[in-house]
Amino acid sequence: MKLTPIEKKINNNLKPGRISSDGFLGDDKRRYSDIINCDRNELEKLQINAKKIADRLQEFTDAAFESYDSSIIIEDKYEVEYKTVRGKIICPFAHSGMYRKGSISFKNLENGIKISWTPLNIHMIREHGFFEGFGSKHRLDPLTIKKGLW
Repeated sequence: MKLTPIEKKINNNLKPGRISSDGFLGDDKRRYSDIINCDRNELEKLQINAKKIADRLQEFTDAAFESYDSSIIIEDKYEVEYKTVRGKIICPFAHSGMYRKGSISFKNLENGIKISWTPLNIHMIREHGFFEGFGSKHRLDPLTIKKGLW
């Protein structure tokens, strides 16, 4: 099926060099809409939704941001650190808004699961159901997220 002009723009924005030097697709050859649909199906199997995941990621992001570039322990179970980077980034889906640059590193101290994400990841999950493509630097796997964050 042929892409609409808006879909073409989004697809180009997700590629390396347009908005992010690494892009958002990794080595995934699927269309972004197929990536979203696949992850949506996985979320249904896991009985969790994108909003709940985004809300939980935001909780950890907010707590880590207040730690001023130092790791903190949350709920005696999670170690989280926010690494600040100057500047802001736009949404590749042409959604309005600017998102802080930075990276959040997370470790579940009980099961050893490590995850990292950006503030833009939270927006893309909440608003677009997009967890990034396989091989992407900030790909967030729904199963790993569920095991790690709760």
